[in-house]
This record gives sequence, C-alpha cells and structure tokens, in this order.
Amino acid sequence: NPTAHSGRCCVKQWQETSHILGRIAALAERGEQAAVATVVRIEGSAYRRPGAKLLVEESGTTVGGVSGGCLEADVREVGLAVMRDDTPRLRHYHTGSDDNKVWGLGLGCDGTVDVFVQPATSTEVLDVFARVRQLLEGDTAFAVSTVLTGQGSDGRAVGAGRALVWADGRGVAGSTGDTELDGAIARQAAEYLAEGQSALCNVSSVQVFTEIQVPPPRLVIFGAGDDAMSLAASASHVGFRVAVVDHRPAYLEPERFPDATHLINARPGEWTGNLALGPSSYAVVMTHSFAHDRAWVDHLLGTDVSYIGLLGARVRTEKIVEPLVGEESDRVFGPVGLDIGADGPEQVAVSIVAELLAVSADREPRHLREREGAIHVF
Repeated sequence: NPTAHSGRCCVKQWQETSHILGRIAALAERGEQAAVATVVRIEGSAYRRPGAKLLVEESGTTVGGVSGGCLEADVREVGLAVMRDDTPRLRHYHTGSDDNKVWGLGLGCDGTVDVFVQPATSTEVLDVFARVRQLLEGDTAFAVSTVLTGQGSDGRAVGAGRALVWADGRGVAGSTGDTELDGAIARQAAEYLAEGQSALCNVSSVQVFTEIQVPPPRLVIFGAGDDAMSLAASASHVGFRVAVVDHRPAYLEPERFPDATHLINARPGEWTGNLALGPSSYAVVMTHSFAHDRAWVDHLLGTDVSYIGLLGARVRTEKIVEPLVGEESDRVFGPVGLDIGADGPEQVAVSIVAELLAVSADREPRHLREREGAIHVF
C-alpha cells in the first residue's frame, strides 16, 4: 500500500519532464554533470505534486521546480553535493511552523515534502532517461519506478536511483538486478498505471517511487489569426499539446506558432484525420468567419472531444450553435473562457486556458478562498 498520499498526474508534468531530460542529455554530451530532484511524497499543503522535478547543473543553474520557491535553494545545495560524491539523497522537508521537525523551514504552510535527489548524467541513468524521452514523444501512458532505499530478495542493498520503465504492459528499460524484485515492482507499477496515479510505496523491502506519465490533453485551435498566437503560447506553456488548423497556409508559419506540435492546413469539411479528435482532445474555434466557425462546431459536435470552445459574442454564439443542437448546447463553451474581465488577446488567452484547466481537472471555477479543505485532492 502507498505510504502517503499519491498524486494524480497533472497537465504540466509530461512537458516539464521532457524538457528536463532533454537538458540532461545536452549536458551529458558536453561532459557536464547534473543532478535531478523529484518530489516523491507530499502530505498536507504543497505547491507541487509527486513527479515534479528540479534539475541542478554543475554550474548551479536550475531548471524546473519542486515547490513554489521555498525549497529550491536547499535542494540546489543537495544536488551539488550529490554530484560531488555521486550518492543519491532522500530529503524530508516540513514546511510548518515547528522548526524542530526534520528539515523544518518554518514557512507556516503546514505540509511535508519528500524529495529524492540523484545523479543525472551517469551512463546507467542516461540509458533509462533516453528511453523515457522516446516515450514522451509518443502518445501512450507509462510508468517509471525508481528505487529509493532498501534490500532486494537476496538481502543485498539495491542501489538507490535504479529505475525501471514500463509501457504497454511490459518492461522497456532498467533493472534492479534482482529478477524477483523486478517482477514485484512491475506488478505494483501496473496497478498505479491503471489508476493514473503516482505513488511512493514499499515493494518487498524496497522503497519505490512509481511515477505515472500520462499524455496531457491536446488543444486544437481552429483558426490561426493573430489572437490564436497568444492562446497557443499560453496553452503550451501550462502543458497542453497544441495543434493549429487553418485553411490559409500563410497563417500557419512555424514562426507564428513556435510551440505548436502540429500546423494543419484544412478547410471545414476537409478534416483528413491528421490528429484523432477524442476524449483527450480540447478544441477552440476562433476563425473569425461565421460560416467557418459554424462548420467547425458542427464537425466537432460529431466527435467525442471533451471541450468545444467558441470565441465571440453571446448573440453570435447562439446563432451558430442553436441551429446545430437546439437549446441543449452544454457541450459548447461559448462565449469561451472565464469571466475575469479580459481585454486583448493575451488576457483572453489567460481566460480560455484557465477554463481549459478547470474542465480538465473537473473543477468548478471559483476563488480559492471560498474552497473548503485542501486545494489539491489526491
């Protein structure tokens, strides 16, 4: 059983992990050292969830984060020490007001965070990270199980930091060197993968953190006008994979949408299936053409996308939507976005992305001060 709260995967983790592992590969190619810190357990209040990472380079530069800035300075020093002696470390931080707790910081947040810091540029680790990077380029959920402490079935200590990767129901990288233990870890990883949960648990006599990587939702933007550029950038920044569709090739220049994974030249009615539009897809229609908007909304209503956003005034939205679905138009979020008084494309993008995050987390948007209980539910 998990030893503490497990963390449901978030939109940002896939992209953040890919960026950090790419940076590690570049550092290793130059012969530079690095350490990577990973949140493996939280209790109470915590800014980041299990799986969040901070890369510490030998120059002292850091990438990513394991908190809102409270822990990074100490984790950076731990990372530099890990590089010096090539020995992983597990740190337990308490962010409450009691400084007598282990690594107490007296921040008044009333939470605990366990962070595992390990060398990131050794050959064995790099081989596993390379396989993880390949999986992050795909569209399939997978698990990475990392040994933190403990002994294998033969009674010998298992090297901390040894990682095993599971995808498609099989092991694809890494081993503890203990076949029996590998099998036990694999069975536990399969359970967490089915649940979509990351968790810290004990497997036999070994403490293992199993990190579940789930592909984030894909946002497909129909319309490549100037305001779509702000939306694509904002959505990508928070972790969505972004595709942009337009019938005008000149609008689909990579310079306009540097963060988009797909730029698709298509008119309404000409969708060629470049991307699957399913439950993990979100769509925003913003072509600024009444006819094109209606055609794209009509097409999307025939799919099982989780969200259909429509830019424009309420009266315009009703004229587009009601002939297609009548008054039962709950599937269409139009006018798109949250009511935050947005003005201009950048603020409108924030409004839309906030609504996307709320829908993906199945949350009713409101002020956090009005929420009872924990902000993050595990």
